[in-house]
Amino acid sequence: MKLIVGLGNPGIEYQFTWHNLGFLAVDRIAGQYGAAIVNRRGRALTGKTLISGVQVLLAKPETYMNRSGESVCSLVEELELEPARDLIVVYDDLDLPIGDIRVRKNGGAGGHHGMESIIGALGAQNFSRIRLGISPGRKVGDGAQYVLSPFKKSQHDSVDQALEAAAEAVKVILTEGADIAMNRFNRKAETTAEAE
Repeated sequence: MKLIVGLGNPGIEYQFTWHNLGFLAVDRIAGQYGAAIVNRRGRALTGKTLISGVQVLLAKPETYMNRSGESVCSLVEELELEPARDLIVVYDDLDLPIGDIRVRKNGGAGGHHGMESIIGALGAQNFSRIRLGISPGRKVGDGAQYVLSPFKKSQHDSVDQALEAAAEAVKVILTEGADIAMNRFNRKAETTAEAE
């Protein structure tokens, strides 16, 4: 069993905000593989599915972003998973441009409170993560206010492309490994940025 966690905040008022891209990515994966994320388990909404023959549990913590680790740690322990091998976390990143994604298999939280919570709860930072860019390309005055703001209609295409890429990156991590996913998705994003 692999655990794929999207980070976000529960509640309709947060649904289409930047901080909920992790939730939206998990919803996209669920839609592609016919999963219903309706079960409550480990303080999260969850749903099981198969991705290229790999059994996965999709999860959206209901603990609010800053306490995501409580839910993730509970699920990891209940399912007897090894984070380095079995966990993928998808979340927003204010250090990356809108539409970009980056795959990593370890590292710090980079100031992201949800990731700080997970790393603290697990006592480990060597697990796969997919970071989805949300930076508008200009300095954001109040970062906390910005991440909780809804994205604009003009940004929907970029968000949609990032969610598609995240779903594909999850599949590659599961079937070919994080190193292959990093090589494929990170290089592509860097090449795009250099071309602009």
